[in-house]
Amino acid sequence: MSYFTDLAHQYIDGEWKPGSGSWDIIDFNPYSGEKLASITVATADEVDQAYRAAERAQAAWAETNPYTRRLVFERALRIVEEREQEISDTIVAELGGTRLKAAFELHLAKEFLREAIQLALRPEGRILPSPVDGKENRVYRLPVGVVGVISPFNFPFLLSIKSVAPALALGNAVVLKPHQNTPICGGTLVAKVLEDAGLPAGLLNVVVTDIAEIGDALIDHPVPSVISFTGSDRVGRHVATVCAANFKHAVLELGGNSALIVLDDADIDYAVDAAVFSRFVHQGQVCMAANRVLVDRKVEKEFTEKFVAKVKTLNVGDPAEPTTHIGPLINSQQAESVAALVDQTVRDGATALLQGDVRGNLLSPSILTGIAPDAPVMTQEIFGPVALVVPFDGEDEAVRIANDSPYGLSGAVHTGDIERGVRVAKRIRTGMIHINDGTVNDEPIVPFGGEKHSGIGRLNGESMIEAFTTQKWISVQHGRTRFPF
Repeated sequence: MSYFTDLAHQYIDGEWKPGSGSWDIIDFNPYSGEKLASITVATADEVDQAYRAAERAQAAWAETNPYTRRLVFERALRIVEEREQEISDTIVAELGGTRLKAAFELHLAKEFLREAIQLALRPEGRILPSPVDGKENRVYRLPVGVVGVISPFNFPFLLSIKSVAPALALGNAVVLKPHQNTPICGGTLVAKVLEDAGLPAGLLNVVVTDIAEIGDALIDHPVPSVISFTGSDRVGRHVATVCAANFKHAVLELGGNSALIVLDDADIDYAVDAAVFSRFVHQGQVCMAANRVLVDRKVEKEFTEKFVAKVKTLNVGDPAEPTTHIGPLINSQQAESVAALVDQTVRDGATALLQGDVRGNLLSPSILTGIAPDAPVMTQEIFGPVALVVPFDGEDEAVRIANDSPYGLSGAVHTGDIERGVRVAKRIRTGMIHINDGTVNDEPIVPFGGEKHSGIGRLNGESMIEAFTTQKWISVQHGRTRFPF
C-alpha cells in the first residue's frame, strides 16, 4: 500500500474518511519539497465524534480480559517487524529522518510495544485494613476512561505509540492528534497498525487537524480524563491551563536545554563521541539533545579540538542515503530561525568554531563558544544542529551553569570516577541524567520526564499505570455498622 495515499484520511470509529473542514493540511517531504499527501482537516464536530466513539467503545474494552487485550499488541509488534522497511521509508520521507534515526525510532517503538504487552497484566488492586470492625477496604486500579494524546513531529511514530499503546493496554480508549507536519507517521500509520492487529473499532481515533480549525476542542472536551501532550513548553503551558480549568489530568513531556558535562578526569575521546551524538542526532531536533556541552578548563582545549574535528566529518544531505548523518530540519521556518539565532549570537560576541549554512531545509552544524552567560541562546531550547561549548572551573561551577536554565529534562556527566559522576548528577535539577553516556536515552520501564519547564508527570513502566489508571476505594462492611443517630 501507499501510506501517503491510503492513510491520508481521518480515522474515526473504525472508518477512514475525509475531514469536513474548509482547508487542507499539506504533507511535504522536508528534504525534496515533494508533496506527499493532502488531508482535509477535521472540525470540532469531528473531534466530538471521535471522543464519543471512544467513550462508547471503552466500557466493553475495560471489561475485556487483559490476556485478550494484550494479544492486540503482540500482533501489532509482529506487524511493525514485518513492515519495518516501509515504515522506515515513511519516516525518512515525511520528517527527514536519516536511516540511522529511523532505525533508532523503530527499535524503541518495538520496545514500547513489548512493554505494552506486559503492561496489560500489571495493574494490581489492594485490600487495606480498617479501624472499623468487620470492614474490608478494597482499592481497585481502573482505567481512566478516554485519553487524548497529542504527539510531536520529531519522533512521531515512537512518541504516539509510547502513550497510545499503554493507554489502550490498560483498558482505555484514545483520541490521537498527530502534529500537522507528520500526520501519517504520528497518526494514521499508528491507527493502521493497530487496526490490522485487531483493535476493535472506536478504541483508537485519529483526528488530523490544527488549533486554527478546532481551537481547544481537543483538550477541553468533556469526555477525556487525561491529556498526554508532547511538545514545546509554550504550548504545554496552555494545555496545562486548559486541563486544570476542566479538572483533567495533564501528562506533559516538554522541551529541554540539556547539559553534557565533561569533568577533568573524563575519557575525552569517548566524551567527544557522546557529545556529537547527543547534540546532532536527528539534526538536533530532540528534546533531550545536549544543547550545552560544559567542559572543565583543564581539558577544554583537547576536547574542543577533537569535538570540532569530529563534527566536521558529519555528512549533511539526503536522509535517504545511509551515509548521511544530518538531514533537513522539519521546515524552512525552523531552518531559518536556527540560522538566525546563530548569527545573532555571533554578532553579540560569541566565537563560531564552526558556522553552518542553510541550503533549503538543510542546516550544517555550528559550534559556538565564548558565549555570554546571559545570552538568550544559553537558556532556550535550540531545535537544530547547534552546539554550545561552555568552559567551567570545577564541579560547583559546572552544576551552577547546568542548573541555570528554565528546563530540566536530561543531561550527562563524563568522568573517570563513577561515584563522583553520581554526586554531581544528584545536584543537577533534571528528571533524567546519565553517567558516561549521551543525553538522548529512553527505555520502556524507567520513569521518563522532566523538572521545571520540561514537564509534569512521568511516562514508561509503572509510571504509565499512574498516568492512565485511577484508584477506586470500595469498602465492604461485614456485619452492621453502629451509626451515632
